Amino acid sequence: MTQLSPRIFAKVGDITREKVCAVVNAANGSLMGGGGVDGAIHRAGGPAILEACREIRRTRYPDGLPTGEAVATTAGKMAAEYVIHTVGPVYGSCGERCAELLASCYRRCIEEAAAAGCGTIAFPAISTGVYGYPKAEAALIALRSVKALLLRHEMMVTFVFHSPSDLEIFTEATS
Repeated sequence: MTQLSPRIFAKVGDITREKVCAVVNAANGSLMGGGGVDGAIHRAGGPAILEACREIRRTRYPDGLPTGEAVATTAGKMAAEYVIHTVGPVYGSCGERCAELLASCYRRCIEEAAAAGCGTIAFPAISTGVYGYPKAEAALIALRSVKALLLRHEMMVTFVFHSPSDLEIFTEATS
């Protein structure tokens, strides 16, 4: 594990196994599961997550969760208490708002975690998979956003990467 600041860490691992209060799901707007981190979280947490997402779609976001927004659900069978679902921007489809929308994902996730009383949260690299956000650029936005938010919220943050190369890109871009 790499320590980036007194309350921010980065590591390679499986986000579905993190022993934190909340794990962040890089979701799609439907909230119904998908590939990558989204699919892994839904599989690991079991049907309780999908049921909670269906209820959110029924009551709060009938047209889907907007990009840059976040909502919390149960984590089902995972060690975490909550999953915070956020929809990152599809790079190239968000014009000049890409950085703003990505920063909003991190902000809204920490706000949701704080509202739930969480002191620990684990993030994947939001939007850097099939959504195509350049990893080094996304790393700078993520770290800058989280550092600013931790001035207002007492929380420990861990960035969890799927591969050593992704961790390396993140740590090099943010050092």
